[in-house]
Amino acid sequence: MAAGAAKSQAPGAQLLNIGQVLARLRTDFPDLSNSKLRFLEEQGLVSPSRTSSGYRKFCMSDVERLRLILSMQRDHYLPLKVIRSYLSELDAGRSPAFPGLPDGAATPTIIPGGKRYKKSELLREAQSPPSLLAEAVSASLIQPGESYGDDALTMLTSLVALQKCGIEPRHLRGFRTAAAREVDLIESALRPMVRRRDTASKARAAELAGDIAGNLESVRASLVRSALGRIAP
Repeated sequence: MAAGAAKSQAPGAQLLNIGQVLARLRTDFPDLSNSKLRFLEEQGLVSPSRTSSGYRKFCMSDVERLRLILSMQRDHYLPLKVIRSYLSELDAGRSPAFPGLPDGAATPTIIPGGKRYKKSELLREAQSPPSLLAEAVSASLIQPGESYGDDALTMLTSLVALQKCGIEPRHLRGFRTAAAREVDLIESALRPMVRRRDTASKARAAELAGDIAGNLESVRASLVRSALGRIAP
């Protein structure tokens, strides 16, 4: 279903107001606000229905679509134009590759319940031994918890492949430090915009953060490819 398409609700389908949507999503996205939801709507990424009085009403597919969008921003640092393109492919009935995921990693879904994994499920999906997950947690590559998201699955799947080449989580502690430095760099670049109190500036800062992260990723990948050229000319 396209974000801007008209919706037909099944009789008795549950509809939520914006406050109820925030209550459902804030457990995973504590910084989510009314203005952020309205910004995503203005960008055409989600299209809630409206009552005759103009109030927004979200169906469960809207909520799960929002969960996917927010996860793509938070966990994969994807800019809105990439997210919009991916959603357009889904809306057209196609099965696009999820942007930024390594081969073999699970693709996030907008189906309810498809975003969280118990420890046993995470290990099974990533085909990982428990010891590798424990090492990843110890190296601060994966945050411990009762359940895990697609970011943890992507990380653990990559660690399984790296371990086969003799690269262990403890070898990657520097990546965590480098990631923290990148976040500091992004925050520094966006600080003047974030300090503004208007919601438009805050929403724009959130979008630019994804764009900057994507460009930093391109720079890092280019540097790695250049270095690999010296190893295997």
